Amino acid sequence: MRHRAYKYRFYPTQDQEVILRKSLGCARFVYNYFLDYKTKKWKEEQKSVSMYETSRILTQLKKESEYEWLKEPVAAVLQCSLINLNDAYQRFFKGKANYPKFKKKSGRNSIYFSPNAFSYKNGNINLYKCGVIDIRWSRTLPDSVYPKSCVVSLEPSGRWSISILVEDPTIKELKLVEKSIGLDLGINHFIVSSDGEKVKSPNIKCEYEKLKKLQKRLSKKQKGSNNRYKARLKVAKQYQRITDIRTDFQHKLSTKLVRENQTICLETLNIVGMVKNRKLSRVISEASWGTFVRMLEYKCDWYGRNLVKIDRWFPSSKTCSSCGSIQSKMPLSVREWTCPDCGVQHDRDVNAAKNILAVGNTVYACGGNVRPKEVSSGGSSYEAGNSNRKVE
Repeated sequence: MRHRAYKYRFYPTQDQEVILRKSLGCARFVYNYFLDYKTKKWKEEQKSVSMYETSRILTQLKKESEYEWLKEPVAAVLQCSLINLNDAYQRFFKGKANYPKFKKKSGRNSIYFSPNAFSYKNGNINLYKCGVIDIRWSRTLPDSVYPKSCVVSLEPSGRWSISILVEDPTIKELKLVEKSIGLDLGINHFIVSSDGEKVKSPNIKCEYEKLKKLQKRLSKKQKGSNNRYKARLKVAKQYQRITDIRTDFQHKLSTKLVRENQTICLETLNIVGMVKNRKLSRVISEASWGTFVRMLEYKCDWYGRNLVKIDRWFPSSKTCSSCGSIQSKMPLSVREWTCPDCGVQHDRDVNAAKNILAVGNTVYACGGNVRPKEVSSGGSSYEAGNSNRKVE
């Protein structure tokens, strides 16, 4: 049975909001306090602090008069902050993330409620020390399920939301289909498929223009003033609107692709390296390719589809999908080109998507990768070869 998180907006009462904000503040303080403690301990004594030790120190802090307010939220909320900090360190040591940063009050804040910190009865969520919250049930939870955990979050825009994790019995594998597709992620078009279909990103240029104006107004407000707080809130709400538009578009597109195709082939993009290009960094960040790929990953896992990622160094744009010859150079300004060997005219992105599909099918069938053969006069061709690279 698959795990699935259902996210809803909710509207706390004034008393509930005070309790939740205190819980968020305590969780943020615990995270920042022990991040600072672990950092200083390593710099001064070259010692690492274990999860057990931080939990013991937290218990001692609660007994001190200076930190009595840490007793107000549910104890599990603070323990989860320590778990999150430990996970952040683990990701850093594995090279999957940068060094943990301090949490800000003005950023996105969230608290985790374990099963012993809430109850679910008659379609209502009761958070301990907070009470039943007013959730806008945009869709109902599956029948006969009990939430395994809840995460309450407060966005910078002031939006409260709750994410409810359940074991969803409604997630079942889709019927097998024979169609496979290769996708080339781009800037001019969000995706270009091997079928020749081009899908553009939602047109939110006017939303960015509005954001620019709001940011300009914010920069002129005096720091610490009430007017600056109001201006900051307007900027955060505009950011939230842009994020909602992009997320809605990507969810609908990823669901459509998973339903219609048995195998989806993609390139492994080095987004971190691509963002370093100063001329394209903004549009690459706005495209949010990483989020889209993660959507495809978990939806393919849910519904029994295959997602194949090919080597990032495969020259999909420079390779002729007809004869396999590789061109020596292919600047980004070249959108259409004719193969000098076979004379076939190519659209750059469609040709890349066809090559990604061909290589993806090879990788999926052989469990290997493709490696270049000797370069001929017209270029080089590719063949299937053994590889230790994991196919995801």
